[in-house]
Amino acid sequence: MVGLGQVTLLDVTERLLQGFGLTCEIFAVTLVCSLPLGLLLSFCSMSKYRPVRYVSKTFVYIIRSTPLLLQVIIVYYGPGLIWGASVFAGGDAGRMQAVLVAFVINYTAYLSEVYRGGIQSISKGQYEAGQVLGMTRSQIFLKVILLQVVKRILPPMSNEIITLVKDTSLARIISVPEIIMQSQRFTNVYGIIWPLFYTGVFYLAFCGILTILFGKLEKRLSYFRV
Repeated sequence: MVGLGQVTLLDVTERLLQGFGLTCEIFAVTLVCSLPLGLLLSFCSMSKYRPVRYVSKTFVYIIRSTPLLLQVIIVYYGPGLIWGASVFAGGDAGRMQAVLVAFVINYTAYLSEVYRGGIQSISKGQYEAGQVLGMTRSQIFLKVILLQVVKRILPPMSNEIITLVKDTSLARIISVPEIIMQSQRFTNVYGIIWPLFYTGVFYLAFCGILTILFGKLEKRLSYFRV
């Protein structure tokens, strides 16, 4: 192994893989939780009941209008400053919990708008045609509307998911040792910057895999000319 400064490429790779594991964990948990919650929130935003609709839209407006970085700080430090006690566990576990809560809240709001836009883009004529055929509202949505919605929301959804990969780096603001923070430790201790650039390889690979997957999904749904 070639020595680079006071560390080797293997040393840096091992440490960055540890951080990348946390990056993947933040990404996976956020996605698994925010996808269904976002759909639920989109239905609330389209509800016929004004209180539900107004509360949902206000929530989405607040979350979309403030930086994710600020939301992470508020979620982690807010309970302690307001109530005098943290709602999260101590140490790294508590910081990770706060990051996950903040990320899920943020992406639930963003994905709800993606869902809402896709659902509302379907013409009312298709709902009416289904009713004429004697289909229930749930049958119309599942058998007629759903796949068309998936086709329409896939491009903006893929953009949000790829953005999530990069947003995971914000977790370092409360000292969650994701991949960027791990690379910065080498910079601080050894005065070398190349590990920071090395993290780009991990992000490029992760985003590249997602881009390929979403490209294949779009091709599979290309028979919907909507």
